[in-house]
Amino acid sequence: MDIVVAIIYIVLFIILMIFVFSIGMLRPFMPKKEMALVLVVAFFIGALGGAFFLSPIYSDMPEVATSVHKIIPGNEETLYLDLASSTDVNKLKSDLSQMEGFKSFEETGITIPMWKFSDSEYKYFNYAVGNVDTHFKNYTVNRTDGSIYIALDNYSSSEALKSFSDWYKLVFGDSISYAQIHAKLVISSSSLDKVQSYLLEKGIVASSVEGSVQQGVNSTNASMLSNTEFVLVCGGVGFVVGILGLFFDSFVVGKRRFNRFLRTKKKR
Repeated sequence: MDIVVAIIYIVLFIILMIFVFSIGMLRPFMPKKEMALVLVVAFFIGALGGAFFLSPIYSDMPEVATSVHKIIPGNEETLYLDLASSTDVNKLKSDLSQMEGFKSFEETGITIPMWKFSDSEYKYFNYAVGNVDTHFKNYTVNRTDGSIYIALDNYSSSEALKSFSDWYKLVFGDSISYAQIHAKLVISSSSLDKVQSYLLEKGIVASSVEGSVQQGVNSTNASMLSNTEFVLVCGGVGFVVGILGLFFDSFVVGKRRFNRFLRTKKKR
């Protein structure tokens, strides 16, 4: 929300509270039984003001938290990317490295979709994958979705895919048609929007984002009230302001008496 609009909404809510306070100050001119009605009206005015004026501002708090974390120097974000095997990873890395705020780009693994394995196939792949390439030290054969995940440790995805594809063609006489490359991109928080826009142009959306901005958004969302609760709180504010208005005269009179008592005590 635009800051000017936010200020206008806050001012309008304050005006409503001044109106509620003014109604309460009419207490000397109203019957006692109408005091309860004034408080009910004060609650509803506060709730309506909260719903129409403050609730839109409150809903934008995660965006405010995001903006704050983005401008803090040193904050970093980690984007986890799932790329098609047809992606030119070297060019992508080169383009990203030239962008402001770039920290690092690392290929972390590849996932090769296969088929739903039988018991014998599952045992075979569990044994065979580790012998395909000496770099395939950490891998997982997922029987549920029929895929093989191979972690990359100082090894490029292109080399890993070629190695596995050559072995697969030799053993099964067929080619691997598709694979997914997993990568980890680290950037400055201030460059998050720019980098995400660039990735979107390439048809890439981060599967997950970790870092200061995301933590700030998550913690803000976790601590926020629901819209209904927030509106009720605003109604409570109107109720309190109504009470202050009703008993303002009594408070002023009491304060004057107390000050008079203190002055009298000093003279003695």
